Amino acid sequence: MTFSIKHLDHVVVCVADLDRAIAFYCGVLGCTEERRVDAINLVQLRAGASLIDLMPVDAEAQGTTRNVDHFALRIEPFDEAALRAHLASHGIEAGEVASRYGAEGQGPSMYIQDPDGNTVELKGPPF
Repeated sequence: MTFSIKHLDHVVVCVADLDRAIAFYCGVLGCTEERRVDAINLVQLRAGASLIDLMPVDAEAQGTTRNVDHFALRIEPFDEAALRAHLASHGIEAGEVASRYGAEGQGPSMYIQDPDGNTVELKGPPF
């Protein structure tokens, strides 16, 4: 194995009503708002060492889409060439590596699909 999973970094939840979701996650569960990414209409909430990202979707589309957009696993080390080789040996195509924000800050990540089509983000250490 070319890497090990350190912890769950974040999960992106699709919601029909952003204000209602923030009230639940913050008011009921005790999360705190960490930041907003207005360009993609995303609100990131701190949940201990991890993040819960809220992404609004059209209420009508909510019934035809998954409630979870993707989840991220924090891995170490993040060696792109070794990761690609490992994934390819299992017939898994990896997406492009980009700098993305996670529970520990900005760092490298790539997206893959599990056998059921769920998106999994492999997230490296912060820069």
